[in-house]
Amino acid sequence: MKRKEFMKQLGLLLGAGTVGSDLLFANPFTNFSTGVIDQMGIQLFSLPALLEKDFEGSMKLLAEMGYTELELFGPFEFSTDSAKASWNAITPMLGFSGSGYFGRSADEVKAVFKEHRMSIPSIHTDLDTMETNMEGFARASEVLNFEYITLPAIPDDRRKTIDDYKKMADTFNAIGENAKKHGLKLAYHNHGYGLQEVEGQVPFQVMMDATDPELVFLEMDVFWTTAGRADPIAYLKKYSGRYHLMHLKDMNPISYFKGDGSNAPQWMELFPKMTTAGDGEIDLEGIVKVAKEHGAKHFFVEQDLVQQPEIALKRSYDYLKRI
Repeated sequence: MKRKEFMKQLGLLLGAGTVGSDLLFANPFTNFSTGVIDQMGIQLFSLPALLEKDFEGSMKLLAEMGYTELELFGPFEFSTDSAKASWNAITPMLGFSGSGYFGRSADEVKAVFKEHRMSIPSIHTDLDTMETNMEGFARASEVLNFEYITLPAIPDDRRKTIDDYKKMADTFNAIGENAKKHGLKLAYHNHGYGLQEVEGQVPFQVMMDATDPELVFLEMDVFWTTAGRADPIAYLKKYSGRYHLMHLKDMNPISYFKGDGSNAPQWMELFPKMTTAGDGEIDLEGIVKVAKEHGAKHFFVEQDLVQQPEIALKRSYDYLKRI
């Protein structure tokens, strides 16, 4: 695979490409009641190699750290062939192949999650499957009881112009309406693109202002929002009630895209700046408090492919618990 194509696909997959809001299982060993965050979640793209090596052991490790909510990433068995092909093309370079249910059935992973008293509020998935197979999500949710189907990134070729973002608003509204019919909610996870002005307009804002707030919700990634020169707190207030989900990780030092953040090489350049919550310069405490005030329901630590996850993810948990 040519390097350019590899970087493009890797960038999309590093964005992670996936019960209702009430817990399916309450973890009696974890108590966030004295802090801002009630239940701490983890996006599983933080430790995919460990999950592939020892899925049950990894779940036990996360539960012992105190995590009680999970966000899965696709593709899944019901994902489109194109989503699976994109994943299979990149996995030799990533060093692992697992995703979705890591080679297990929905019933099998549910048994593991239940054993460790973990719920699944959200899954990361791809746009193609969202547009063509909502029934697949509905069937999976009947087993795992997730509420949100979350898009980790808009495909490159569908966000090149302001008009593209307007069309994407229409697409999101249609998907959100279909999801609602199936008892689900659509959420969009931002990367750093679309946050800087283009011809006097901010593409992300153009898109969000054209979407139905009852059908299209948001997952803020504080790292990529910061990298895009946007203020997380300002956006939480501007779109109050729409940010239901949060990705929490830190940045050291504060750094920005050299360009507009629209391509994978720019993302990859900033990955070395990603660090454990509390070890960087992002005001996570202030952001989390404002997020909770404006309707955030689920908070996930996400340290993409972090080294020594058994150490880094515990330190993030411990820091966020003290907020």
